[in-house]
Amino acid sequence: MTAGQWTAGSILERYDEVRSYTEGLAAPLSPEDQTVQSMPDVSPTKWHRAHVTWFFETFLLADNEAGFTPYQDKYWFLFNSYYEAVGPRYARAERGVISRPGAHDVGIYRSNVDDRVRTLVDQLDQGSIDKLAATIELGFHHEQQHQELLLMDIKHVLSLNPLQPVYAGAPASPTEPDRLGWVEVDGGLVEIGHRGNGFSFDNELPEHRVHLEPYRLADRLVTNGEWLAFMADGGYRRPELWLSDGWAGLDKVDPSRNAPFYWTEVDGVWFEHTLHGTWPVNPGLPVSHVSHYEADAYATWAGKRLPSEAEWEHGVRTDLGDDATRASVEDRSQTWHPQPAGPADGHLRQVGSDCWEWTSSAYLPYPGFHPAAGAIGEYNGKFMSNQMVLRGGCALTSPDHARTTYRNFFPPGARWALSGVRLADGGAPA
Repeated sequence: MTAGQWTAGSILERYDEVRSYTEGLAAPLSPEDQTVQSMPDVSPTKWHRAHVTWFFETFLLADNEAGFTPYQDKYWFLFNSYYEAVGPRYARAERGVISRPGAHDVGIYRSNVDDRVRTLVDQLDQGSIDKLAATIELGFHHEQQHQELLLMDIKHVLSLNPLQPVYAGAPASPTEPDRLGWVEVDGGLVEIGHRGNGFSFDNELPEHRVHLEPYRLADRLVTNGEWLAFMADGGYRRPELWLSDGWAGLDKVDPSRNAPFYWTEVDGVWFEHTLHGTWPVNPGLPVSHVSHYEADAYATWAGKRLPSEAEWEHGVRTDLGDDATRASVEDRSQTWHPQPAGPADGHLRQVGSDCWEWTSSAYLPYPGFHPAAGAIGEYNGKFMSNQMVLRGGCALTSPDHARTTYRNFFPPGARWALSGVRLADGGAPA
């Protein structure tokens, strides 16, 4: 929606949808599950639940609630993520030692802020709603980002438990990869970036023109079976395939660890940990949890390359339309893991529904980009260094959150995100 389309009723309806979805994701987890931090990149489930609540308290209630006082003074310190302008924050790598508040108390905090947000919105006139709509809608999408992070993080937490607990879902039946096809895309001077219809993050703006040579995109993602062939051909042992930093980061002491994240070899059989348990690697499913370095090495081995983000966006728009990514995510049931590509139909498959797709593009500002004023301007712009762009969406992305213009980003060595590979060929990256 645009700011002028929001009403008190539509805001509160959407607010309740987003907030209840978060609680639904946390529901299968015990209080103990919600407290664990298994590595510095992972945040405990209860921290995610509290942080997104802190966001509404900080950026909505603090400036607009009459007689505002924080629910708890220390919560502003504990649950601030990276907003320097708001004040100091607890070290990210130590969030797992915050045993209190517990998961139950975080739920009370969420309920308190929810009640206050509802009261505030009910009292606003339409002019005030129009002024606050952008911040409130940003809060919705911010919480949806953390819904995906919650699932990514608990996946890692449960992977380290020797009981191999299951979060939810059931595995797909074993399948074999189908034949990889290609979709031809015309080049030229094309428009990239958000076109002003509906919500976008600031890093998707402004729309601008990019020149592309004609190219083609693989019609589906690279599969586990194809990745096994890459491994069997010495893919992790051949320095000529790798970018220098990626090669330096491989495990030379224990080469058996050089495989996608969550893969483990037992008696010559590869197993993969998923949110629905640990199972033999399914050859027909998309390979996931690979870094940009791994994706680039595989593309080099295959005699192809990764698409630039401009090629990815233009190709998806040309082949499937502006709403392709959103529709793909909404049509997918909650499988919690990438699924087979489905029958080839001459068009791009698996766009946004299975894995975030690495591109060859560094995460940089678009021409004319300006971060928002104040603390909210720290949302994206300050991370535009040493990161690579991923496009699409994944099996953990919340419904109606993805967009064709969405720019996700991670360091090139990151693997705990649900990331995969789509190949490109021909042309030249922008």
